[in-house]
Amino acid sequence: MILLPGAVLPAELAYGPLLEELDEEVEAVAKDLDLYAGEVPSEGYSLELEADGVLLEADARGWDRFELVGYSGGGAAALVCAARHPERVASLALLEPAWAGSWGRSEPELAFWREYEQIEELPPEQFMPAFVRLALRPGVEPPPPPPGDPPPWMASRPAGIKAFERAFRADTTSREDVERFPGPVYLALGGRSNPSQYGEILKRLQTAFRDVELEVFEERHHFDPPHRVEPGRLARSLHALWRRTDA
Repeated sequence: MILLPGAVLPAELAYGPLLEELDEEVEAVAKDLDLYAGEVPSEGYSLELEADGVLLEADARGWDRFELVGYSGGGAAALVCAARHPERVASLALLEPAWAGSWGRSEPELAFWREYEQIEELPPEQFMPAFVRLALRPGVEPPPPPPGDPPPWMASRPAGIKAFERAFRADTTSREDVERFPGPVYLALGGRSNPSQYGEILKRLQTAFRDVELEVFEERHHFDPPHRVEPGRLARSLHALWRRTDA
């Protein structure tokens, strides 16, 4: 199994609690995004580049087929990987993917991106708080910043998030691409996340996959996601997904 994180936390920090919950029979790797392979995101960064990195990781481990899990921006990259290389991905778990192509977007989803465009050019010290607030359901208080000085890797995150957004705009994944994926799919949504982004994206994906299940974590939002806060529950859901793969 390969797990892709979002644009903020490194993979080991993001998925550490979930990896502890998975039994020893699961051979899993939390893979950092290629987005942060250099000091700054590359000019040509794309979701296809991130998907290619997943395949290179699998090849290095001798995995012809593998289970794929992705959260937020990593969920967008995981979707592209499964859509472009369905013969390699046995099952797909998307935890609040931040993008799913531009096909069929609803007015609430389009309005969300218009709001995002209004904060995009803010300086980093203003952009990050605005980005966090935009990911939450209106009325939900953002989480407090962690105590102490920010870790060194945090300095690259505003640029990384903006590189992801540019990659989203350049993405050409169509509904037909998504529909070609034949394997089982698991979708996770936080009840306190912004429904105009994550809820609307998952509604679209539910109509495109052949074998899909949605689970709502009512008390979770994008910045206290189930893989960190309810890893036992999510681990059970992933095992159920893999049983569908076997069937």
